[in-house]
Amino acid sequence: MSPLHFSFYSAFTFSCLGLAFHRTHLISALLCLESMMLSMFIPLSMWPLENQTPSFTLVPILMLAFSACEAGAGLATLVASTRTHGSDHLHNLNLLQC
Repeated sequence: MSPLHFSFYSAFTFSCLGLAFHRTHLISALLCLESMMLSMFIPLSMWPLENQTPSFTLVPILMLAFSACEAGAGLATLVASTRTHGSDHLHNLNLLQC
């Protein structure tokens, strides 16, 4: 495994660990999700260049579009929860309560 691949795998792994262990605020969970998407976007954009295949050049653009939609939905959820609950702590967000 090359050092470049190792850095991509470790960035994704650290993002998953951050999402699993640091879930006190909604903004930290959103940042971990965005870093996961970024650590997947960079190898996907470099893969067609390494293999000289032009057929997979659209995949990173589609993934970037879905990542932007996910970020927008996450920030809208953050703003809505901050307005209704007063903070972005995840323990305040209980779906079983009305």
